[in-house]
Amino acid sequence: MTDTLSSDAVYTDPAGTIRALPDLEADARVRADDRSHVFHSWSAQAVIDPLPIATGEGATFWDYAGNAYLDFSSQLVNLNLGHQHPDLVAAIQRQAGRLSTVQPAMANDVRGELARRIAEVAGDGFEKVFFTNGGADANENAVRMARLVTGRRKVLSMYRSYHGNTTTAISLTGDPRRWPNEPADGSVAKFFGPYPYRSAFHSANAEEETQRALEHLEQTIVLEGASTIAAIIIETIVGTNGVLVPPPGYLVGVRELCDRYGIVYIADEVMVGFGRVGEWFAFQAFDVQPDLITFAKGVNSGYVPLGGVVISQRIASHFDTVAFPGGLTYSGHPLACAAGVATFEVFERDGILERVRDLGSRVVEPRLREMATRHPSIGDVRGLGLFWAIELVKDRDTREQLVPFNAAGADAAPMAAIAAACKRDGVWPFTHFNRVHVAPPLVISEAELTRGLDVIDRALSHADELVR
Repeated sequence: MTDTLSSDAVYTDPAGTIRALPDLEADARVRADDRSHVFHSWSAQAVIDPLPIATGEGATFWDYAGNAYLDFSSQLVNLNLGHQHPDLVAAIQRQAGRLSTVQPAMANDVRGELARRIAEVAGDGFEKVFFTNGGADANENAVRMARLVTGRRKVLSMYRSYHGNTTTAISLTGDPRRWPNEPADGSVAKFFGPYPYRSAFHSANAEEETQRALEHLEQTIVLEGASTIAAIIIETIVGTNGVLVPPPGYLVGVRELCDRYGIVYIADEVMVGFGRVGEWFAFQAFDVQPDLITFAKGVNSGYVPLGGVVISQRIASHFDTVAFPGGLTYSGHPLACAAGVATFEVFERDGILERVRDLGSRVVEPRLREMATRHPSIGDVRGLGLFWAIELVKDRDTREQLVPFNAAGADAAPMAAIAAACKRDGVWPFTHFNRVHVAPPLVISEAELTRGLDVIDRALSHADELVR
């Protein structure tokens, strides 16, 4: 069962009153308001039952019944510094007390400081940051910049990808969330990215996968018309669609193709930026430099919505005398930027990047590989830092997925059973299609991390029962 709070555990209600948990009256009230008036994303409204959450701290959150859940999904892989981090909360409170908001056409101290810090960690050649409200509009504006600079329209993206829910971003997306939103931006074409475990190119090893995936990408560029292509956008490590770590040399090869054909390389770092894999930006682990970097989520753990585009000097200089035709009322909101500046301070003071690399290589990777030797349902494990996927199969020889692609309802029941077992044992998991992802807050303790992996280990018995 889930861990429960002691009788003196408390939360603060909207009026500022401190109340004890469990509080079933509050639970009923929150459920009623939500079901009556909140329209939820990606959902059929009549068949969902969202869990009301009362409070959180670090890597754990609690519902109103007093049940504690270890947050192994960092909410939506954004809560890098965990729930209610005191430094981020204090930064927002201080900023609200002195200047709550100011329009983006004016200069602001925390906005400027955060932009400078982001540009500095992005590396040589990056100087400017355009702030947005989240990842989707970061990708929208990055594509807009690429189109304006190149004078071309078309953008290439991977089939296994997610880039956001706005018009161009959902068109760039490869996964099934795109399908009911079509037609949208018609100037997008898809290609297959590398996926050694399920190679579209019948590769025997990572080296072949890199070579053949790059050959396929170049063929796509030629057949789509290189002179028509403004940008290639790639999640540096594919996130929701598989935690697909690019094989050695692939991203360097993408960079070379972009240079050869005059194409802008956009690195979508919305999910993997700001420490998720032990680097400020994940591309820094692959010896490559993009032209534009999009970010959101981990820049301030989503405490106040914030995203943006880090712009190379080559792209930024185009707009020195040409107006950029885009903007947002809340671009670089002071409350969001204050939390972003505090994030940098916490990362530097507490050695977050170093601890992520350590926990990933010393705790997560060996444990998952050991689990794979015992669970016949595990076909593959892969990842980096605190970002991993366990891919589940019915048959290791054929690699048939535990549940079909885009499974729902009864077809998805095995994965639902795994998720339910984790929740009963006090861990809130991230599952997608036939995979369990491991993406806890970067501040998780080693003991909590081990406990969460123990829970997943036990839950996989449900998958093992279905293996042929």
